[in-house]
Amino acid sequence: MKADTREVTLLLVEDDDIDAASIERSFLKQRIGNSIVRAHDGIEALELLKNGAITYPFMILLDLQMPRMNGLEFLAKLRADPELHDTIVFVLTTSKSDQDIVESYHNKVAGYFVKEEAGVNFIDVVTMFESYWKVLHIPTVPRSF
Repeated sequence: MKADTREVTLLLVEDDDIDAASIERSFLKQRIGNSIVRAHDGIEALELLKNGAITYPFMILLDLQMPRMNGLEFLAKLRADPELHDTIVFVLTTSKSDQDIVESYHNKVAGYFVKEEAGVNFIDVVTMFESYWKVLHIPTVPRSF
């Protein structure tokens, strides 16, 4: 199967405007031109994914602590959806809870980052995303529907 060479879109699921702006600025500072689409909670993220507003290929950067539908609820719904179950998700959250970490990995996240610990080193997290995208091979056919 041929790999998809299109630009990977980042779906940022983050309710905090300051955190979202910081993430967007970090991508600009590192001159990463990938598109970023923001959802303020899990409900909005699912709507964007289901109505085709996010084009394939994409990855998700997910906060856990959000109103209406938190990140763990979103992950459970995403993994239960036959069209979205294989989506690449990274968690970026304030939670250091072992329960949140275990549940996130149980729902097959690709990585778990704590905002406070990323802090000054957040640029390293952004650089990791850029490196990941450069070597990532994604199937040309996104899903079996």
